[in-house]
Amino acid sequence: MNKTEFEVHDARFRALIQPNAPLEKLYGECLWAEGPVYFPAGDYLVWSDIPNSRMLRWVPGMGVGVFRANSNFSNGNARDHEGRLVTCEHGLRRVTRTEHDGSITVLASAYDGKRLNSPNDVIVKSDGSVWFTDPDYGILSDYEGGRAESEIGRCNVYCVQPKSGTGEAVLVADDFVKPNGLAFSPDESRLYIADSGASHFENGPHHIRVFDVVDGKLRNGRVFVEIQEGIPDGMRIDEQGNVWTSALDGVHCYSPAGELLGKILIPEVVANLTFGGRLRNRLFITANSSLYSLCVAVRGVAP
Repeated sequence: MNKTEFEVHDARFRALIQPNAPLEKLYGECLWAEGPVYFPAGDYLVWSDIPNSRMLRWVPGMGVGVFRANSNFSNGNARDHEGRLVTCEHGLRRVTRTEHDGSITVLASAYDGKRLNSPNDVIVKSDGSVWFTDPDYGILSDYEGGRAESEIGRCNVYCVQPKSGTGEAVLVADDFVKPNGLAFSPDESRLYIADSGASHFENGPHHIRVFDVVDGKLRNGRVFVEIQEGIPDGMRIDEQGNVWTSALDGVHCYSPAGELLGKILIPEVVANLTFGGRLRNRLFITANSSLYSLCVAVRGVAP
């Protein structure tokens, strides 16, 4: 355990953190840790180790074990309202759901008859719809998937209704360079989406955009915040509507108005995070090769 280092940029941040809570390193043998998702029914966390094409599971008091040995280069993960795992797979370029009996259901694999690029991050709305981003990171090389040309020719954001059974994604945004993490506001009236285009373009975007959600469509898109240290990747929202996002130097916390409240400094580049624990007040953070956790003074938004 290490003493947690914080940067307080706004006095309101002090009410969101536990200054004496230690930063715990729970595991440190990944090649690129991503996609943490917490399952309250079993009190455990699952996350992806993308280049090793595996998923790992951490259980309190028991440590870490392999959850899925061949994950098809899985990246982002979510939990639906029946407690099932929803996963973005770079390798097979699809979004899947793991049923309670262990079988796999393909939720989305194509748009307009063309294969998806490499689904990256995913969330489930209260109506059961599944929203995901589809940049090309998994087809740029063989490190996080399989090198291939994009059939669609763009990096988009999609939504799919699982009950449709078509495996066909519905386009909701097509003006991103590399759409990445995404999260709904507590009342689902707004959707935040990261654009991490600066990862491969010198003057590319490194911001989070926010959209109004109107009748299942995205309206009035605008830049919410620019991330000055590195790029935004995964993000989560707390009960107060604050946005907690990954960055080069740690986890940044922004108010619903886009004001930087503070930072949790992490000794590795942060890829993603999620709220978990029985009270949803434990922040789990995937960063480079490691999984960290930290208790905070606010709860993540209830699923």
